[in-house]
Amino acid sequence: MALVHCTGFDPSLNNWGIAKAWLDTDTGKLDVYALSTICPTKQKSKQVRQNSKDIDVAVQLATSALGEATKGGFVFVEVPIGSQSARAMASYGICIGILGSLRAQGIPFMELTPTEVKLASAGNKAASKKEMIGWATEKYPKAPWPTYTRNGTTLITEAKAEHMADAVATIEAGITLDTFKQIILYQS
Repeated sequence: MALVHCTGFDPSLNNWGIAKAWLDTDTGKLDVYALSTICPTKQKSKQVRQNSKDIDVAVQLATSALGEATKGGFVFVEVPIGSQSARAMASYGICIGILGSLRAQGIPFMELTPTEVKLASAGNKAASKKEMIGWATEKYPKAPWPTYTRNGTTLITEAKAEHMADAVATIEAGITLDTFKQIILYQS
């Protein structure tokens, strides 16, 4: 049995999802053992310009993403595409800039589109956030999903699980890439 470490990123300005898993290359089984989000602390002061706040958030995201990406193994990233508003475009630009800085520092990662991620997981290129969470929590029930208890029932905290589920799906999609398969074949 050969185990390979995999990290999945779902980049976002407010909640950068991270999943960590071990892949058994003999069986193709994934063991998702860690889930988290990078949630930058935003300055509230009205005296600080928005671009200064964005730089501060970018530094927090880049520092944490760099720390996670350098822990070894393969890194898979759902690379964001375009946006619908000026503010969303700023978020997109910051995330792409952080990914570029990882590459500039010599950290390799495999890029996936949102469509590839959704198809490899929920099987629907238009899967909703709720469908992605449902797929991930059903397939990996033992993963450390964020939960809360209501009336004696344990429930998934969907607002927190959303980006984690996408990060898990990014690993799922990444291990199907021909490039990844060729690297694994070459290493064995």
